[in-house]
Amino acid sequence: MDINKQVNKLYDNMSQEERINQLRSAYMDDLFDENGCLDTTKCHELIPNGIGHFSQYASQKPLDANTLRDRVAAVQDWLIHNTPNGIPALFHEEVLSGVNAKDATIYPQQIGQACSFNPELAEVKTHQTSVDMRKMGGVLSLSPMVDVCRTPSFNRLEESYGEDGYLSAVMGTAFVKGLQQGDLRKGVGACSKHYLGYGGGGDADEKELMEEILLPHETMIRLAGSKALMPGYHAVSGTNCVANSKILTDILRNYLGFDGMVVSDYTAIDQLPDLKTPLDKAAAAINAGNDVDFPTGDNYKFLQQGLDKGIVKHDAFERAVKDVLRYKYRSGLFDKHPYLYGREYIKLDSKEERQTAYDIAKQSVVLLQNNGVLPLGNQKNVFVTGPNANSMWAMCGDYTFPSMTYFWKMNTEDLEHPHIVKLLEGMKDLKPEGMNISYSRGCDWTEKIETKLSQGGDERAWDYKILHRKVDSGEKANKAEALAMAKKADVIIAAMGENVMLCGENRDREGLRLPGKQEQYVEQLLATGKPVVLVLFGGRAQVISKIANRCAAIVQAWYPGEEGGHAVADILYGNVSPSAKLSVSYPNREIYKPICYNYSAEKDPRVEWPFGYGLSYTTFEYSNLKVTPEAKTSDKSITLSFEVKNTGDRDADEIAQLYLSPTTDSQHIRPIQLQGFARVSLKAGQTKTVRVKMYTEQFGYYTHTGERQWNIAPGTFTLKVGASSQDIRLQQNITLTGSVVEKKLRDYYFSESTVK
Repeated sequence: MDINKQVNKLYDNMSQEERINQLRSAYMDDLFDENGCLDTTKCHELIPNGIGHFSQYASQKPLDANTLRDRVAAVQDWLIHNTPNGIPALFHEEVLSGVNAKDATIYPQQIGQACSFNPELAEVKTHQTSVDMRKMGGVLSLSPMVDVCRTPSFNRLEESYGEDGYLSAVMGTAFVKGLQQGDLRKGVGACSKHYLGYGGGGDADEKELMEEILLPHETMIRLAGSKALMPGYHAVSGTNCVANSKILTDILRNYLGFDGMVVSDYTAIDQLPDLKTPLDKAAAAINAGNDVDFPTGDNYKFLQQGLDKGIVKHDAFERAVKDVLRYKYRSGLFDKHPYLYGREYIKLDSKEERQTAYDIAKQSVVLLQNNGVLPLGNQKNVFVTGPNANSMWAMCGDYTFPSMTYFWKMNTEDLEHPHIVKLLEGMKDLKPEGMNISYSRGCDWTEKIETKLSQGGDERAWDYKILHRKVDSGEKANKAEALAMAKKADVIIAAMGENVMLCGENRDREGLRLPGKQEQYVEQLLATGKPVVLVLFGGRAQVISKIANRCAAIVQAWYPGEEGGHAVADILYGNVSPSAKLSVSYPNREIYKPICYNYSAEKDPRVEWPFGYGLSYTTFEYSNLKVTPEAKTSDKSITLSFEVKNTGDRDADEIAQLYLSPTTDSQHIRPIQLQGFARVSLKAGQTKTVRVKMYTEQFGYYTHTGERQWNIAPGTFTLKVGASSQDIRLQQNITLTGSVVEKKLRDYYFSESTVK
């Protein structure tokens, strides 16, 4: 029997109370007593007719993975044997940088990982995450975030893959493939969020919205089989996404053909404006296309009243329940022998997982500037200073377990699980023989509380106690001591930037310059006359234009995860040549509106370092571009090739980027648009050939004149190969001939590169 027939049969056999509960969620810990035992009285009281979901089940308390698994097992067993139809629940968790659970591997934050331009490694990461989480009973994730974030100040930019739709789509699709393992019965389901245009894209015109902002969601759904989606807190065309039928029904279901489950962001239904009652809000959301009410279903518990009054549409209600049941069938929860949790002893943060965290970190760190001081080696006395030099908060982005338990639970004790390698520790571990490393903090992140309320995220954070605090480093910052030590050093490593309270969901601060008095402290370090290597940690680009040109080197490390200290140290020492390229345009001034490299082929004067930019410890030469000069609009693909040579004396990786540009203003494509890339590993002096298969659909554009469609039109285009969006090394025209090809949707989205 196919899934839809099974779903229909089960639906018909369910009571109305059971159906409604499938659209609601609960917190697992509410069912356990103070001794950690399942309280069956509470189960009969709270979930007598079952429950669809359990919210963030692994991150509510700092529990061992085996304890979590045992709790999931107890709850699932109770549901199967004590509710009318014995329907198991979907346990979900955040997995942005690994499972959001105590002891789980903390991988680099997504904004840094995007700079690696390495989807293969992204897939390895989420496969590891998936294996761990499924053992612990997790079936669904609320990740990844694939918002195309073009506003530099956005407080959640760190969770995204940056400003480019193509790169975000490639990385997001890889995330899904690794996490789901090609089979929801053994993998963890991915959830595409925050649909559509959170972080600056919601106000885009329809063409940009459909061609670029939608792209990562579209490819996750159509190429990788993502079957869950979360609308954002924001509004599109004046209507909040969670109750927006245009994006949830017209675009998502009718145009993209999505047949999965739509879940609300936490408290998003509560925040619907101009609706007075929970019932009105529930009706607006479910009628528009939202299936599930997270985190606890406080609005959807009134659905029966809405059905009785005719406010809630019966077909919308039936769709929502069946979407949840279908997801559970796809996840194997109704199989004869379902994989609800592992039975073996669970040991998190394996050697292999730490290695992956390190590998991603070393490929995520961007070298922005270098006057030759890096790599370190000849300097005998190295002084390390700054608020992020000896802190775990330099490494942990939002939606890691330490950050979440610190921010939401306000827990400040015993957070370092697993061990997080700080920069100072990494530099000491890996320092060359004969080098002396000294340390003094020098300054704090801030002297006063800078965090301010940013409405629009999870309303549980709209709490004075949660937001009105700053991180205590546990160290004193003695500026006089630090400056005295700096004067005796050969080189200064200044670790600056943000922390868990200075960026992240609901967290904003004044401006994008370095927080507190960090910039003034760097000025004093520069005044010593010693070379200063500025190492920046945080979730977004920070405006450093007043000090940048006087620093000997600048390294953007983002939030590089548990092995970040070793990865950054290896780059500073030259054990690894930096290879990362910027996934965002790096501004030289405060910008609070969308910017993107593809708005113009000319350099934006507001941008210090462009999208795709990043330095190495060697140099690369591009040559011998060969492009198919002509193709038909009806052809499937074209081919091109070029050579990259390492012209320096160090082994290194280069990220070669392929861009597409129009040759006339009348063509309906961006002035410049990333359409492919290749990571090329080269020994000193070595040359390799990059071959690219580029699909003709990549030359196309979206229109909506009666019907939504994708068009491939004849014309002459320029293919550009470069080291960044502003460093084009090779280019050649190609002409497409024939008639306009019209399709409802693309079949091919990404070019395919091979390196030999």
